Amino acid sequence: MCATPHQQQRLIFALIRHRMSACLAPSEIAITTWIDKLLSTTTRATLGLRLFGWRNIPMMLYVRPSVIALSPQRIVVRLPLNRRNRNHWGSMYFGALSVGADCAIGLLVMELIAQRGQNISLIFKDCHAQFHKRAMGAVDFTCEQGDEIAALIEQAIATGERVDKAIQVIAHVPSLGTEPVASYTLTLSLKLVS
Repeated sequence: MCATPHQQQRLIFALIRHRMSACLAPSEIAITTWIDKLLSTTTRATLGLRLFGWRNIPMMLYVRPSVIALSPQRIVVRLPLNRRNRNHWGSMYFGALSVGADCAIGLLVMELIAQRGQNISLIFKDCHAQFHKRAMGAVDFTCEQGDEIAALIEQAIATGERVDKAIQVIAHVPSLGTEPVASYTLTLSLKLVS
């Protein structure tokens, strides 16, 4: 069976949101039910994130993000340090660090939007980064503002206007402790698409 791009997109979001939707065809329900039984929540989210990257944002796929933890309030995304994203000093390149921050917030927002079943566009209006020390290993990006993002989504649905909020991501290297290597503040902008 060869799926159309629209069908592929529906399957990707079914993987990401971890639940069935009334709009899925019976064959899609069978596939996603099988995937739910076979794979853990974080593995499904990692596959969904990588499929989304492969289809829409190849740069994101290039750095190979993995979801370590995912809940409605919190997400942790890990980027490995390898030849692809290492700079000439042996630490993670700042562009790769920015992709990690984008993935952490973006996936959490997509998950929360999918739970509401609304068509909401999301973009980042700006990005502020502070680099505290070199990232000399795999980096975990943590966002713990899920409740605030959910409230922002509800505000976008209620008003129909574009709404903005600054969201923070903290990056640290778990093998070196809990001290942050970078802090990001990305302004998330949401709008209900009619």
